[in-house]
Amino acid sequence: MKIESPLPGARYGATVRLSGIAEALANPDALPKALADAGGLLCLPGLGEITDQPEKLVQLSRLFGPEIEDYRYLLTGKNMVHPTVPEIFLVSNMAPVNRAPPKQPDPPLTADGKLPVQYPHRRGWHTDQSYRRPPPDVSLFYAMSPVDRARGQTIFASGTLAYEALSADLKAKVEKLQGLHTRPFAGRGRDAALKGETPPPAAANDRSQPQPVVRTHPVTGRKALYLCEYSQMDWFDGPFVGLPPGPHGEAAKLLDTLMSHYTRPEFIYVHEWTQGDVIVWDNRCLVHTATWYDGEREQRMMWRTTVSGNPGKLYEGESKSWQVAAE
Repeated sequence: MKIESPLPGARYGATVRLSGIAEALANPDALPKALADAGGLLCLPGLGEITDQPEKLVQLSRLFGPEIEDYRYLLTGKNMVHPTVPEIFLVSNMAPVNRAPPKQPDPPLTADGKLPVQYPHRRGWHTDQSYRRPPPDVSLFYAMSPVDRARGQTIFASGTLAYEALSADLKAKVEKLQGLHTRPFAGRGRDAALKGETPPPAAANDRSQPQPVVRTHPVTGRKALYLCEYSQMDWFDGPFVGLPPGPHGEAAKLLDTLMSHYTRPEFIYVHEWTQGDVIVWDNRCLVHTATWYDGEREQRMMWRTTVSGNPGKLYEGESKSWQVAAE
């Protein structure tokens, strides 16, 4: 096992070169330690063996926590669940998933010809399943069939570095603040609020959930921003608990300020995918977003697993919000 850090062009992260998944399984503490040491982001290249043995992605995932999401028992369409390994969530524009690629930013490049990364020029920033309590810990994403490296990238931002660079005034403002997170497409996102739409009633297991804006990592003890934007924040009762709700006013301006800061280029890593890559990211201290590719001409298939079990002391003893019986 060879560890190279940081990731190219970033201030955090590490590349871990393995002879195969068997090496990782033989040293079960090594990758979790590397993830913590690297600020929550690892690239494991050359693991194409997973394509023919998808259960190996689940075996790898178990190194990072005791619970692996089984997508048969969630609010997930069957077309997005791997047919033989239900712990794998499919992200693809191919049938039967048919998930459209994200739109290109407008304009598609920055003024100096670079890939846009900073909010609001770049949209879609989120951390996985923040609309649940307790939220998940770690995600693994496998490139079974990526598109050309110049497109379909995944961009990450470090909430730890972003928090540490906040002004003293902003740190004081957000230290005890809670964000209100909602499931995407639940009708409570910013676009719906801007249009004046009435959100549909939510079942008890699908309600928006409060989360700390500043989250202390249970392994490293470091503080990080924990936020999303647009579709994964509740813009009808939030985006912040205790501030005037809605897409206008103080709360909206604060979220825009925080997300713009969070996604500054110095906190960013852009991953260009090669077949066989596995990216491991820590949802407790990172956000991420996807970039455009030509869905009319290119086919892309990516596999994701989600790991839970150590969200931190704040969530001790809580039942899983999404398992509450529907009303």
